[in-house]
Amino acid sequence: MNGGRPKETNILKVIDMKVSAERCHHCGACVGSCPQNAIFMNDFVLEFGDACNRCKRCIRLCPAGAISEEG
Repeated sequence: MNGGRPKETNILKVIDMKVSAERCHHCGACVGSCPQNAIFMNDFVLEFGDACNRCKRCIRLCPAGAISEEG
């Protein structure tokens, strides 16, 4: 028994970044704005590296609105 306190659980929700291929203009604004240098453009495909801390700066700065969260 834990003294009537609710059981603590450690739940980590992973949120992935999603890029709309139809909306992305490949302008690179997100790549240059990332404070963690976690966004890479490879053959016109955006990839988010492990250093991404989900600060959402890329979402706010994307002029095409092509980046969103999923998860």
